[in-house]
Amino acid sequence: MGSPTNEVDRESNEGPQTQVTISRGFWMGKYEVTQGEYLSVIGTNPSSLPGDTDRPVEMVSWEDATNYCAQLTARARLPAGWVYRLPMEAEWEYASRAGSTKRFSYGDDPEYTQLANYAWSRNSGGTTHAVGGKLPNRWDLYDMSGNVWEWCADWYGNYPGGSVMDPRGSSAGSSRVVRGGRWTNSGRCCRSAYRLSDYPSDRNYIVGFRVVLAPCQP
Repeated sequence: MGSPTNEVDRESNEGPQTQVTISRGFWMGKYEVTQGEYLSVIGTNPSSLPGDTDRPVEMVSWEDATNYCAQLTARARLPAGWVYRLPMEAEWEYASRAGSTKRFSYGDDPEYTQLANYAWSRNSGGTTHAVGGKLPNRWDLYDMSGNVWEWCADWYGNYPGGSVMDPRGSSAGSSRVVRGGRWTNSGRCCRSAYRLSDYPSDRNYIVGFRVVLAPCQP
């Protein structure tokens, strides 16, 4: 988790690199949650960029996203002890990297010449796009770079370094982690290690989310 000190365009909050063991399996959403999916569960579409309900939902706070997960869990026929929830930051980065230790799942791409094949960023034309319109990563997950930022479950904080099992981020804080870059970002913000934060009550036209299906955490 995080980036090596010599990674091109590295930010200081991407370290120290931390070896993570994820002990429990999970299913990551193939796509960002769409406006249509959000509408079907919550009954409203808060997005500021409507017109195509296959676009990712945005203008959703962390609290809205966790409420969506709770509502989805309540209406789904799940095995006992399973829930929909936001990914932990470690799970998100693991899924984004898809087995790669490079800057992106597909390689280092130092000049960002391949990024447009995988991400809506500066090539977006100033708007979000329907999910799944670019190439997936090696684990068949789409838009892990670009389109909208994605909320993670964790409080934002520093990485511990060393080796940890099933990290859940900082024990407290004022802001939550967002990952993945957005449709207005340069390439450096779309790297697998890049991270930012936002206040959990904030709603923004550049932030959405995707869900994880997993056993309840002990």
